Formats: sequence, C-alpha cells, structure tokens
Amino acid sequence: MTTTFRLPDLGEGLPEAEIITWHVEEGQQINTDDLLVSVETAKAVVEVPSPVTGRVSRLHASEGDMVETGAPLVDFEEAVDRPNDRRDEHRDDNRDDRPPDRDDSGTVVGSMPSSDDVLVETARAGSRRGGRSAPKASPAARALAEELGVSLTDVAPSGSAGQVTPEDVRAHAEARDAAATRGAEPARGPWRGGVLRGPRRAMAKSMSASGAQIVPCTVFDDADIEHWREPRAITERLLRAMVAGCRAEPALNGFFNAADERLEAAERVDIAMAVDTPDGLIVPVVRDAANKSLIELRADVNHIKTTTRTRSIRPQDMLDYTITLSNFGMLAGRYATPVIVPPTVAILGAGMLQRDLVPVLGGIEVHRRIPLSLTFDHRCITGGEACRFLAAVIADLSRQE
Repeated sequence: MTTTFRLPDLGEGLPEAEIITWHVEEGQQINTDDLLVSVETAKAVVEVPSPVTGRVSRLHASEGDMVETGAPLVDFEEAVDRPNDRRDEHRDDNRDDRPPDRDDSGTVVGSMPSSDDVLVETARAGSRRGGRSAPKASPAARALAEELGVSLTDVAPSGSAGQVTPEDVRAHAEARDAAATRGAEPARGPWRGGVLRGPRRAMAKSMSASGAQIVPCTVFDDADIEHWREPRAITERLLRAMVAGCRAEPALNGFFNAADERLEAAERVDIAMAVDTPDGLIVPVVRDAANKSLIELRADVNHIKTTTRTRSIRPQDMLDYTITLSNFGMLAGRYATPVIVPPTVAILGAGMLQRDLVPVLGGIEVHRRIPLSLTFDHRCITGGEACRFLAAVIADLSRQE
C-alpha cells in the first residue's frame, strides 16, 4: 500500500520550507520516528521524523528545493496488515463510518488519511526516537555542520549515545582545514549568494510588507546611565524599560489592522529581539516581559543568544510578538531608523554606548549614555504618544539601582 506524506505545518504558519538534508534515499526501509528530512523554514531548521514504518518509494523534492506546506514530500510502501489497521472481527465490513479516501492532510500531529486507510500519525516535528541509518546529531551540530560545510557522515561521533556533537563537527572542520593543500577548495561558509533563502527570504518579505504599508516616523533621544551599578546589563534593562514605555502608552504595544482601521493594544508585552546572524535576521521573542525580573529577563536573553547562534530556536519562539527591540549598538551605530514589521506599530533601536559631555550644576561631566531611536507607525500612533513612550523608557533606564 502506498502512503503519501505531505510537508506538515511546522507550527509557525509559513507557506513553505527549503529541503536542507535528506536522511533517507529511495528504496530505503525506515521505521516510525526515524529522522526523515531536515528543512529550513523562514526562521529555523526543523528535523522532520518519519510518520510510518515502510520503504521509501519516492522523494518528491531534492535538497535545495522549496516545498509548499501540504505538498507531497515522500511516498512510502507499507505492509497492508498493520496492528492499528486490524478491524474488530465482530464488526460489519460494509459499515458506513469508514473515513473517505484522501492523502495526508499535512498537519504536524493527528490523523493522516492515506489512499485506503487512516494512519494515525505519531511523529512530531523535531522528535527523534528509535534507531536510524542516518548519522545521529543534535540540531545544533547539524546547523554547525551546514555552516562549516561538513558532512556528518564523515565525522567521528563522541556522544554518549553515538551522536555527533558540535565539538565533533568543529574538530573535524579544523582537521580538514589543517590538512588542506594551498590549492584546496575553501570550506563553504554560511553565506549563500543568489536566490534568497531562509531568514534572508523572510526578511525580504517583511521589509517589502513594511515599505508597502507602514508610514514610519522616528524620534531620537539619549538615556543617561552613568549611575548604573552594573553597566553591562544593558539588554535586560532595555527590555524592562520598554515595559515601562508600554505601561505609559499601551497603544504602542499592539497591532494595527489597516483594512478595518482598528488599533488594538495587546494584553501582554511580548518583545521581539532582532538578532543578526550570518544567515540573516532572526527575531526570537521574550514572552510576558512585564511579569519578569531582571534576572529572568537576563536568562531569556542568554537563551536567545545560544539558540539563535546554533539555529536551534523553535519556530513557535518567533511568533506573535507585540513590539520589537533592535539593539544594533552591540555592533556599531549611534542612531538609526528601525523598520516596523506590520501589524505591529513600534520598534525601539538602541545604539552604541557613548561617553558624552553633560552639563551639570557647577560644570560639565562625562556620562555614559545610550542613544535611542523609536520608530512608530504614524497612521495610528501620534507623535505625542511616541514621545511619552520614549520618555518613560528613558526614565526607567536612568534609574539608579
């Protein structure tokens, strides 16, 4: 019996994904939950396991192809007599409650109807149980191997369960580069020219939508942080300050529906953090920032840094944000005009820490200050609202603690 498995909805509502690595080939026998394929959505690398036990009869796409969600991905040849398919011998074989014949519905979890039976799909994107013939490796190791141009089949695993670790990938890449001759082909880096893929493709679409819809306006100012006792805790302090801004002007923490001309303030403060990576811009979300301490916010920031660098961040961790922070000052720049992604209405940019001359009573002092740039959608946010938001941000950042 032939079963068609379609590219599932990987939980982020994106219409397509790129095939990064097939871990099976046509004619290969595979078990349920064996690693089937690694795909890259607009933001994350996701490992998709096999939903069935059977023989791979056809791969519908090649590595590097873009596949639409719900499109055929793999054909399997399965044994007809499966335990889950055995009917109660006391039931009438001509009963009318059998499901209609159709292919897999393309969801991550649920019933996957096949040509003449209903197959209960137990696999989840990212789950990896049971043995497989493909190399065992964590998502971080696979992402690093892709970045360094290393084939996992060439790497000696050192993990306790026989899996390839990121350290194994690095060691293999270093040994390969050390042994390379002067005329050898250089290792392939993360930059892929030509057609935009992954995060760069998502960035292009988001910026196009912003340019077509948003009417941006930006206000600039500086926050004096000379009296901070811990001057390096910048990102978590910025997050908390944005919460203060949202409390002062809730309209900036929300969404604008241009079709209905409706501005809706969000109930929670979910702050997206724009993170620059070699593959493009990735925007993970700090959830419910208003109800977290500085210590908890710092833990979130550290987790985001780790998962974005290894491309192991989950797709659902980049959805449904209400306002955005761009801390571009970690690289360079004082002021900027950050770009809003609709339907959100505001983004705060933080520039490089400066030491400025500041007039004080009786003279002039040199103080540390953070340059701030707040872009807002002037279709629905007034200049007064934006300035009050920014003033609340500055007041919170200037607190001595």
